[in-house]
Amino acid sequence: MSGQNQASLMASAAMTEAGLAFVAQPSSMPQIRRPTHSSAQSRPEGSNGSLSQAAMGGSLLGLTAMSRRQKRAKRAGLRVATADVKTLNAPDGEDEMMAGVSGGAMGGYTQSNVASRRVVPTEAQQKGRKYVKVVYVVLESQYQSAMTTAIKQINKTPGPVCMECVGYLLEEIRSEASEAELAKDMQDANIFICSLIFVQELAEKLVKIVEPCRDQLDACLCFPSMPEVMKQNKLGTFDLTQIAGGPLGNFAQQVKDLRQKSLSKSKPTTGGNFQDSLLKLVRTLPKVLKFLPGDQAKDARTFVLSLQHWLGGTPENLEAMLLRVAGGYVKGVEEIDTESLMDPVVLPDMGIWHPLAPQIFDTMADYREWYDKVHCPAAGLAVDAPTIGLVLQKSHIATKDDGHYVGMVQELERRGARVACTYTGGLDFSVPVQDFLSLPSGEGAVDALVNLTGFSLVGGPASQDAKKAKEVLMRFNRPYLVSVPLVFQSFTEWQNSQLGLHPVQVALQVSLPEIDGAIEPLIFSGRDGTSGRSIPMQDRISSLATRSLNWANLRRKPNSEKKLSICVFQFPPDKGNVGTAAYLDVFGSIHAVMKELKSQGYTVDDIPEDAQGLQKSILEDPEASMSMSDLNVAYRMSVNEYETLCPFAHDLRENWGPPPGELNTDGQDMLIYGKQFGNVFIGVQPTFGYEGDPMRLLFAKSASPHHGFAAFYTYLEFIFKADALLHFGTHGSLEFMPGKQVGMSGGCYPDRLISVLPNIYYYAANNPSEATIAKRRSYASTISYLTPPAENAGLYKGLKELSDLVKSYQGLRENEQRGASIVNSIIATARQCNLDKDIDNLPSEEDDMAKVTMEQRDDVVGKVYRLLMEIESRALPMGLHQVGVPPTAAESVATLVNIAQLDRPEMGIRSLPRIIAETQGKDIEAVYKGNNEGNLEDVALIQQITEASRKAVGALVAQSTNEEGRVSEVNPFGDIFNFFMGGSPYKKALEEVGFDCPDDQLKPLFEYLQVCLGEVVRNNEVPSLIKALDGNFIEPGPGGDPIRNPDVLPTGKNMHALDPNSIPTKAACDVALVVVERLLDSLKEQQGGELPESIAFTLWGTDNIKTYGESLAQVLALVGARPVPDSLGRVNKVQLIPLEQLGRPRIDVVCNCSGVFRDLFINQMNLLDRAIKEAAEADEPLEMNFVRKHAMEQAEELNISLRQDQLQEQFVTRKGFALSSDAPGELQEASSLFKSALQKVDVTFQNLDSSEISLTDVSHYFDNDPTKVVSNLRKDGKKPASLIADTTTANAQVRSLSAQVRLDSRTKLLNPKFYEANLKGGYEGVREISKRMRFTFGWSTTADAVDNFVYEDCNTTYIQDEEIKNKMLEANPDALRDMVETFLEANAKGYWDTSEDNLEKLKEVYQECEDRIEGVDFTA
Repeated sequence: MSGQNQASLMASAAMTEAGLAFVAQPSSMPQIRRPTHSSAQSRPEGSNGSLSQAAMGGSLLGLTAMSRRQKRAKRAGLRVATADVKTLNAPDGEDEMMAGVSGGAMGGYTQSNVASRRVVPTEAQQKGRKYVKVVYVVLESQYQSAMTTAIKQINKTPGPVCMECVGYLLEEIRSEASEAELAKDMQDANIFICSLIFVQELAEKLVKIVEPCRDQLDACLCFPSMPEVMKQNKLGTFDLTQIAGGPLGNFAQQVKDLRQKSLSKSKPTTGGNFQDSLLKLVRTLPKVLKFLPGDQAKDARTFVLSLQHWLGGTPENLEAMLLRVAGGYVKGVEEIDTESLMDPVVLPDMGIWHPLAPQIFDTMADYREWYDKVHCPAAGLAVDAPTIGLVLQKSHIATKDDGHYVGMVQELERRGARVACTYTGGLDFSVPVQDFLSLPSGEGAVDALVNLTGFSLVGGPASQDAKKAKEVLMRFNRPYLVSVPLVFQSFTEWQNSQLGLHPVQVALQVSLPEIDGAIEPLIFSGRDGTSGRSIPMQDRISSLATRSLNWANLRRKPNSEKKLSICVFQFPPDKGNVGTAAYLDVFGSIHAVMKELKSQGYTVDDIPEDAQGLQKSILEDPEASMSMSDLNVAYRMSVNEYETLCPFAHDLRENWGPPPGELNTDGQDMLIYGKQFGNVFIGVQPTFGYEGDPMRLLFAKSASPHHGFAAFYTYLEFIFKADALLHFGTHGSLEFMPGKQVGMSGGCYPDRLISVLPNIYYYAANNPSEATIAKRRSYASTISYLTPPAENAGLYKGLKELSDLVKSYQGLRENEQRGASIVNSIIATARQCNLDKDIDNLPSEEDDMAKVTMEQRDDVVGKVYRLLMEIESRALPMGLHQVGVPPTAAESVATLVNIAQLDRPEMGIRSLPRIIAETQGKDIEAVYKGNNEGNLEDVALIQQITEASRKAVGALVAQSTNEEGRVSEVNPFGDIFNFFMGGSPYKKALEEVGFDCPDDQLKPLFEYLQVCLGEVVRNNEVPSLIKALDGNFIEPGPGGDPIRNPDVLPTGKNMHALDPNSIPTKAACDVALVVVERLLDSLKEQQGGELPESIAFTLWGTDNIKTYGESLAQVLALVGARPVPDSLGRVNKVQLIPLEQLGRPRIDVVCNCSGVFRDLFINQMNLLDRAIKEAAEADEPLEMNFVRKHAMEQAEELNISLRQDQLQEQFVTRKGFALSSDAPGELQEASSLFKSALQKVDVTFQNLDSSEISLTDVSHYFDNDPTKVVSNLRKDGKKPASLIADTTTANAQVRSLSAQVRLDSRTKLLNPKFYEANLKGGYEGVREISKRMRFTFGWSTTADAVDNFVYEDCNTTYIQDEEIKNKMLEANPDALRDMVETFLEANAKGYWDTSEDNLEKLKEVYQECEDRIEGVDFTA
């Protein structure tokens, strides 16, 4: 038997002893499903079952390699740091493994346990020996066990020194108690060590502690970290960045160059560049430096050796490092022969690892030679089984903290899969992926790739190069999962946490990998709070292994055999709302997808002829005996079958009683609504169950889905046996079910419901924040879809007549008689159209305009004209989008016009309005200002620029438009052709309307628009779905507003949010300053020159993603603070603007943060918290600092500290919980302080960032508006001013809330363009109309902001007009009934005053709807 074979069998025996024998399943790889009755069922959430065994098994696997290293060191005859192998590799029984796993407050975040990392020599060990104290701070805990073992070994081995050692995890020093304890430990420390310090605010804390002690330290070793931390390095004369001259000059210069690249304003081209390059440099130096003279060389060599010992990670390496540093630098230690100490024994920097392999492999060929011929036969693995590639972190392997890796390999191979594990010691994990797991073409040599480091593929915790990662992963073209080990929490801290994963870790190890294209951020290992060891979580590893294999299965299974379930939604619960999805023609889209699936070889039977037939097959049960409203029942699940198949059915009884319950049941069986078409099942996802308050599910501790909901997903997994799920449109309820926010446990309901099925999710491109929730809580691979094409809202009825009058006036304004007469007509018509509510001091109809000057008439007409053009040019999404149908050429024009109106200085592109204005000798900002003031000349110029922009962009699109009115390929004209034709088409289009713009100024913009045009019309949505179902990688891309960020295009991408450390951007801060200036000017005008003291502000996740943090920047600007990037370019610092520079008082801000904002932007909440605290503590006059004024008042009123008051006053969720940068992510109940803060509010304020989603398009805006709440809480009962910032165009506006509601109503609900387009959409279009009516009514209930004429005109449009009413009744009687109910409720609550005739008509229409729904036809 070969030596390799013997080693493999010995290791297998060790695994079996530990209870972790590898057992292979057949290689045919059927669909893998969760067990319906496993031992995990009876364990509580997060139970440890076999965790200790797994950790011990991982340690036992390291014995052979450790023995070899010890033998090699002995043969070398060196003074070797030794360790008892049992002490090193196995915990001292179960007690040590689980000690320290207790604790964890309700916040569930890092609880300090420094005592477990403090090692003190006994009195006997101290006798006659120099006492040396070592303090270390690390990002992760894998060094803890090895460091403890090394120190114990030094103390028990006779020698000149004994050592005390104490360690801290970086996140622990966030607490004041741990920070003080570290500072105290540093006072008498001899040696300080730190590594991977990349969290800015904690790096600053650490520097403040270390810097004062640096001179008294004998040695300070700072391994790759933030530059300011690495400056603290001290080892004799060695300075990493200031060595000059001599043999090290070149090395020093290289280090400086690398640092400068990492500090440059633009992000480094390679993430982790400084750290990786530093490691490459130091590897080559020790042997050269050994022979160089001088202290510099000696000290530099010691630093490099120490770093290599550290990277080696074993107790022997760390022991040698400590003795080397103590012998060379600690005063009074002179008897250690540092030259006789072992050289660093390190793993190769990069390689292929397997827990049973006899060595680290440096080629895939060598690995396969061992794996195929030795391991697979012994483990019973088939050669043709699916292969899963794993990416690992070298430090865990080096320190033997690899139990979680072993557990993952074990679980995959137990299921019959092959495994290839690669690692690197650097931060660019793409290198081993390309070298070991890829074919020569770059395509993956495995079926799925799982990154177990939790870090971004390129850059680790330091920085990120998403561009390189995307290029590598696109070539690799395999599903890419990034799973997360707990770093800042112990196992129990995570288990007890309501929010789940630590927010700092969410930013580093969830948000950044998502930008690379990663999916499914499952937690797979915990951390023992005492030993620091990684603990494999067996149920999580089992889920991760199964999910990765199910993705791999999609690559291997023939399309004809794949089963796909398509889920549609219904909220609110009503037949009229089945197929709910934002801006999406759901049934039309599904019909198109089904036809494409059939063409790809999927078994899709009996596809209805059209979308209407498909819709009818789902909505109507042909066997229904009572009414038309019953949905089609696809399956009846008995209670016995449900309880047998659903592992958590019993847990739902607490809230819902015994099954079948009252929802989705006929009283006997559980009903699964939908219809099967061969291997495709279209199912209707059940409703929340808590219809009055669906968000209750997300926040309640003990809530649960109802039995019908659980039965639906049980059916999909176990009875239909889906290979993948496709959730269709924005959005369903699965991802909002109770459980942790990020980092699900096996007891969280999104995890339980989705189980192990691949989840593909069509999601609106403009909603990245809620898409992120779906990605993190239901493991969705999102595919973005385009929102409907926008057109200008245009003018209609009286508004069109008014526009004609304005044009008449422009031609006759100097005719005193005719001009004055036209102005009188303009005033009368404006009042008939209710424009007087938006124009201050509009003359009455009795005023004679012949008696005023022409300038005064111009002023009146200018204000009316400005308002008309504001309505006319408002972008209006038209109808509904169908997946796979890109916009026509004509539809693309409006999108490109809006893209063209924005300056993009980072790309060297100026906006088209700016270029055109300059041809008239004007600055566009001045023109905007004049327009906003109603200056007739400027209003007219803005209208001319708008028309010219449409013509120029239209000319660009026309050159690529085919006979069908679509763009199949962009056809740019060449420069030479344009020269002979007298200029480009767009230049000539501008000349035709009187603007002579130089071609060289237009060229950069229109070249960019050509690229955007190609992306707008690119059909990528259905192809991306097919790629996902084939088990391929889906291209990642940002979500958001394609106008602000055309990188959102083309859609069909795996949508992600953004790097939370990148906002607010400079551009966002510039826009914020304009908005804040206009906001305060408006308020001063309203309040007689007085500024408000406090503003209530709502922060939204989606808005801040789309605008790159504009509203964040607005809060900072109001407070008088600015964001500052750190040394790596990340935005996580803030500084106050001096009052003399600010020129006004600091405004207090009460922030009401959405749950999505809280979860996505913990770092930014910390940023705001620090700004508020600094303002509250600034020694400034109270009349110039309202933040400090209110903080002091509340501190006295509630008997709390100033800092505590600000912490809790400023950052509250809508539930009245406060968040603080001192404990990120932890929620503290603070409703009384919230109320106290709101009592001082003078103004409520929200932002609109996109024309796609305005105030009346969704319920979120009015749900979270505090206007009435503030009015009721204020002691004087005064209603606060309510303002809206509209940044949907380049000319940002600040309007009153009621003015914004009027603008929305005029451009949508009352606009024929809007309702005619939706009526063409039939069933779903009618629902869109009804929904907007309901959301408009919402503003009456929360802010009393809807004018009576809005209700009256809507009633006239939709109820009094028989033709429109009948169309709605025919298409969707349920939605029309909801609309009628809204009108009646508005009247009953006093928000709408109308005639009795109108009310009677509404009651008649309501009855018509009821009759139609019930199937009653009195005409028959």
